[in-house]
Order: sequence, then structure tokens, then C-alpha cells
Amino acid sequence: MAIMIKRYALTLLAMLFVILTTTSSQAQEFQQDAPLTGQLHELLGDSGRPSILNVGGYGLALVDETYSFYRQRNFAAAWVTLQGLSDQGQRLRTVLQSADREGLRPEEYHIKTIDIFAEQLRIFHGQGKPLAPLHLARLDILLTDAFLRYAGDVVDGRVEAAKVYSNEWRPVRRPIDLVEVLQLSLESDQAVKALQEMLPDDPGYLHLRDYLATYRHLAVDGGWPQLPDGPLVQSGESDWRVPWLQQHLIQTGDLPAFSRSADWVFDEATAEALTRFQRRHDLKADGVLGPKTLAALNVSVEERIRQIEINLERWRWLSRDLGRRHLAVNIADFSLEVVEEGEAVLAMPVVVGTDYRRTPVFSARLRYLDFAPYWNVPQTILREDKLPLIKADLNFLESHHYEIVTQRKRIIEWIDPETIDWEGVTAETFPGMLRQKPGPWNALGRVKFMFPNKFHVYLHDTPERHLFDRKRRSYSSGCIRVQRPFDLALYLLQNQVGWDAQRIEEAMAADETLRVLLDEPVPVHILYRTAWVDREGRLQFRNDIYQRDAVLYTALRRHNRKTVVLVACSEGILE
Repeated sequence: MAIMIKRYALTLLAMLFVILTTTSSQAQEFQQDAPLTGQLHELLGDSGRPSILNVGGYGLALVDETYSFYRQRNFAAAWVTLQGLSDQGQRLRTVLQSADREGLRPEEYHIKTIDIFAEQLRIFHGQGKPLAPLHLARLDILLTDAFLRYAGDVVDGRVEAAKVYSNEWRPVRRPIDLVEVLQLSLESDQAVKALQEMLPDDPGYLHLRDYLATYRHLAVDGGWPQLPDGPLVQSGESDWRVPWLQQHLIQTGDLPAFSRSADWVFDEATAEALTRFQRRHDLKADGVLGPKTLAALNVSVEERIRQIEINLERWRWLSRDLGRRHLAVNIADFSLEVVEEGEAVLAMPVVVGTDYRRTPVFSARLRYLDFAPYWNVPQTILREDKLPLIKADLNFLESHHYEIVTQRKRIIEWIDPETIDWEGVTAETFPGMLRQKPGPWNALGRVKFMFPNKFHVYLHDTPERHLFDRKRRSYSSGCIRVQRPFDLALYLLQNQVGWDAQRIEEAMAADETLRVLLDEPVPVHILYRTAWVDREGRLQFRNDIYQRDAVLYTALRRHNRKTVVLVACSEGILE
């Protein structure tokens, strides 16, 4: 974030210098375009804060910043003159026409109406006739609104994550004054460049965007064939569906185009290609055409395009600066990576929350480790899980290493369970805090990795090691269990004095909790990605385990419909 703000500060200073050196000839141009300025003032100046612009019988919605922009520049035109569309206006139009390249929707930026106006300008210019100032003013307003709308979408996303995923997603907001950026960039002839610099420039985003173009080409060509149901097929066998399978694998880049077999033979090359496909979709990589693999193959290219677009939107919600080194957890992939300078230096499987207790999405900073931790049972788990077991058998506490404590001025006091009237106790009236003692039985294992956040989510060890052998690993109450806690602790403490492998082992095996502050906190990003490009350039897809793709797709469709409304159903219309 700091890098991004610094970059914009330098850009704004450079633009300001250009403004101060504006020539008198430009001032004369403003005077010559006085009828256009007057028309803009008539459309915008006396109507309060308009929201709808009447164009050809339809009302086009305007963002609030459009009105502020013209007020600040005394209603001077930004993209057109009485002679027609400026070079900057034409460059912006080109960017808007190709908005779908970024997984955006050109129609959300008034591009059809802008193209109609631009075509009228071309025809009138060819006939030596001027276009009416009213039409030019409307075109200017549409281009301004499109710039601000596009800029807002690439900076923070088309829809607000916090509204789409209530209490499940906490995006990073980027405080950028888009009106100021537009004002200064116009004066320096850098409006389109400023717009492009707002886009994510991470290689992960750029590679995923490239695959979007590839899959759209596949869709134009008709996509891939749907494979009918049938028996299991493996290397060396024959099946009449093999040519269809090979065609699909060629289209997705898993099988070279020259590797088709003859006589419906499921040969070794096809089995290897299918194994590559299975790995990219987190399926059992056995090279066998079975029901789960068949289901993944039969997901249409249109559905994969939607999946890519949804994940491009999530990229726009993410901080532009993830950190020189950071931890990234992909919930949908059940995985954790430690990244340094863009390279993964450590990776491991993780266990995430169940569908009922979902792991949220947010970013924070890992600040300390607790070795041999106590587990303080959250009230929800106390109410739904532990309290019924305690009431059924009071010996549950001792046999599972739980104790009940209170804390006053940092002094811990123990409560004897025998003194509690358990019949009337609820989670809300529980007389103290239920916690589990350190040890191999502890639900948090031997170490937890803390990055304070409003969700009370963290990384930790677990005694349930068998869960890492499963493909779908959504079994926690929201926190993230890591398969190799020792390796992660060793990495985080590698540069801290006195913390070698032996001391970490001793701290993990201790009976008392030891807190270790990191000399340098590490950014942690909890993500939900169902489509991304891995570090070898392969497009990966994962199942939508929390149905978050479906929710976002619905929100994006509703957002698209809000950009155009019937004039007859609107108030405050600019006639």
C-alpha cells in the first residue's frame, strides 16, 4: 500500500507541474469551447446532484464523482471540443472497448452509447458539419463517468466484498481520490496511463487475465465436447469416447495436438495428459477416466470463464503490495505458501473451517508464536459442543485435560467443577473460562501462530494428523491447521537469536506456554481462490467449497443491471 501511495504522489506532483505550465493557447481553446462549457453547466450545474443522464430514451446512471469533477473544473469539457473527440477521449474509448480483457463489462461503462456518439461525430465531420453542443456535452459526461466508474472498479472491485460476504470477507480499501487523479492526469495528457496504473500488476493477475482471453477464444470456437457417462477407462484400454477426451485435453493444453491415438485407444500419452488435467483440478492423479474426472471435464468453457472472471474480481480486492515475504493461505485449495520475492520457499496442506464455520478472508500481520498453548474454548463451541458433553459426564473435563479458570488482574484462579450447579449453567452464564491444558492432546497442538484480527482466526498445529491425508480438508471451527508447524516455526524464527531447531522442539514439548514475539512481523493473506495460475504457468481450478463463487456471480449480475434504467422510471433526469 505504501508503495502504491508513493507512486500516486509522484504522479500527482508531475501532473501538477504540467498544469502550472499550461500555455495561453490552451486558455484560448477553453474560450472557443464556451458553448460546450455552457451546455455542460446547463446539464449539470443547476440540477443538484443528478444521477441519471437521458440519452436516446434511456437513462444512464452516473456516479456521484462525475458531478464533483465538473464542479471543480467549472464545467469545462474534458474529452471533447467543438471540433470533436480529443486524442485522450479516443484513447479512453479504446480502453473501455477492451474492458472485457480485465474481466470487466464494457457495457457498464456506457460504451455502446459512446460508440454511437463517436460514429455520429465521424459522419458529421466527414460532411463538414458540427455536432450540436448538447450531444458533445452528453458524450463528455459519459466519458468522464466511464473513466471514474472504470477506475473505481479496478481499484476496489466492481462490487463491495464486505456487502457480498457479510462477516466473511474483509478487503483492503485503497483511499484514492479518483476525481483528483482524473483532473491532474487530463492536464498532463496521462489519463489513460493513470487508469492502467491502477490495475493489479502482480504476475498472478496478469497470467490469469491471459488465460481469460484463451478460454474466450475456445468459447468462440464452440468450446469442448461433453463426454457421455461410461465405464472407467485407463491406459491400454479402448473406449469410443477417447477421441472426444483427447480433443478436450488438446484444447486445454494438457495434450499436445500431435498426440492423438488411433482406434479409440486410451494410450499412455492420453493417460499422462489426463493426469495433468487431474492435478490442475485437485483430483486423484491416477490417469483414469472415472466419475469425478468426467464431471470436471464436463464443466463448460463458459462456466470456466465465469470462474476466471470471479477470481479476477477478487484480485482487485486484494492489496497491491502483499509484502516482500508473506504467508498466503488459499482456503479453496486447502494450502499454505510462504512467499519470498515472488517465490514459494515453503508450502504445506492445511485444514480450514467447515461450511457451517467458514474460514473468513482477510489480511493481517503475524506478530508472535505461542508454544505449548492453552486452548481457550470459544463461547460458540462451548455452547454447541463442549457444554452438552460436560453435563452428560463430569469426568469429561479431566479425561480431556480441561480446566475452568477465572482471571483477575492477571491472576489465574481455578474453579472446582464439583462446586458448579451444572443443571442451570448455559454458555452465557458459565462461571469462568473453559480451557484445555498444553500437551499432545491439545486442540491447537504444540504451537499457534498469531496475527490479531477481528475474526479471532489464527494458524495452529493439530493432534488430528490423519485429516491431512484427505482431499477435502474442511473440518475446523474457522481457524487454520497446518501440517508442518515445526517447519513454519523454524522459518519464522530463523533470524532470531537463540532460536534453533533444538530450542523450537523443546518449546513445543514443554508443559507451560511460551510466547515469542517476531522481530519482524510477517503479512498473512487468507484468500479464497478457485481459479489461479501456479508458478509453473498452469491454470488451476478448485471446487467452490463455500459457494462463494455462486454468491459473487449473482452480485456481479445485479451490479451490471444497475447501470442502465428506463428514463420513464427515473427522477432527476438530465434532459
